[in-house]
Amino acid sequence: MKKVYVILLALTALFSCKSQEPTQFNEKALNDTFVTLNGENVTFQSILNKHKGKTIVIDIWASWCGDCIKGMPKVKALQENYKDAAYVFLSLDRGEDAWKKGIEKYNVQGDHYYMPNGKDCEFANFVNISWIPRYMIVNKASEIVVFNVIEADDKNLIQAVKN
Repeated sequence: MKKVYVILLALTALFSCKSQEPTQFNEKALNDTFVTLNGENVTFQSILNKHKGKTIVIDIWASWCGDCIKGMPKVKALQENYKDAAYVFLSLDRGEDAWKKGIEKYNVQGDHYYMPNGKDCEFANFVNISWIPRYMIVNKASEIVVFNVIEADDKNLIQAVKN
């Protein structure tokens, strides 16, 4: 009986966490500022608007992150298989030079933005970044359909990109 109770408790926790994942970014996250490769400040809302009507794969990463680098082949495979999606890379690098060198060194293809305040910003607070790489999917209707996965070949992520 104790086993059944533990299993039910675990399943309840799993499903209750899933139902609490947001489907829209809050206003503070949308108004947070990122830096483009050209050094311009842009809001997260403008980044989303740039790709409106497309499936958006968001990859939160850093060039110093071993797991991010190990995961890049999976990201590149995703890009090869789903070319119609937009790929937005948000960097938690410790500086803009390291960020730009990392993009070049690892040949990261997509739309790139630097998070100047790292994990101390409204976007990071909303997303609650606890691990990178971190992948999210925003569908064509601008809804967050995958909120938190750490592998680019995650079955839920791939299914969301297919749709």
